[in-house]
Amino acid sequence: MIRIVLVDDQELVRTGLSTLAQRDGDIEVVGEAPDGAAGVRRVRELRPDVVLMDIRMPKLDGIAATARIIADPELADVRVVVLTTFDEDEDILAAIRAGAAGYLLKDVGPDELRSAIRTVARGDSLLSPSVTTTVLGQLGDRLGTSVRPELLEGVTAREREVLALVGRGFTNDEIGAELFLSPATARTYVSRLLAKLAARDRSRLVVIAYESGLVVPGRGA
Repeated sequence: MIRIVLVDDQELVRTGLSTLAQRDGDIEVVGEAPDGAAGVRRVRELRPDVVLMDIRMPKLDGIAATARIIADPELADVRVVVLTTFDEDEDILAAIRAGAAGYLLKDVGPDELRSAIRTVARGDSLLSPSVTTTVLGQLGDRLGTSVRPELLEGVTAREREVLALVGRGFTNDEIGAELFLSPATARTYVSRLLAKLAARDRSRLVVIAYESGLVVPGRGA
């Protein structure tokens, strides 16, 4: 059973997400909160597998709440997914920098919602290539002014190729096909990058790919 906590200041949204998430019986909503501060308290109390976190909330926003959860060593196994709309692009990047495992649009369909929760619960990141491209593409100017190539110190040429594809939203299978590697080998490279770059998950690798200048918004690798 996958245990989740919903954090959103709109009760109607929480009710809808709860109904949709629990439909198949393998996901259980164990708690809810109307703001970020209460959300952090509930997460510390309940230790869920996944948190669905709204970005814009009173008292403590979703970005700050995510950062507090990720910074707590006792919550190392908790995965946070931010709930967002397309007009919150800059906030999405900030949330991923804070440690979110990915993001969902608020108009997500029922099947996609449950699939996303399962994906994050098993340790993968929730990165839609189309949304990632849109978000980071629109933030190109901001990212371009602070390129940090030193982030890739010690990363081999092959690892850079893999990281560039991660930054473009490729799955392990797609990386393998692109670079003529087996999916298992691609997965090994990604795991090595996570360790070498001290990245919590794949979402952080995407940000590093852009912040280092390895991937340029709007131009791919």
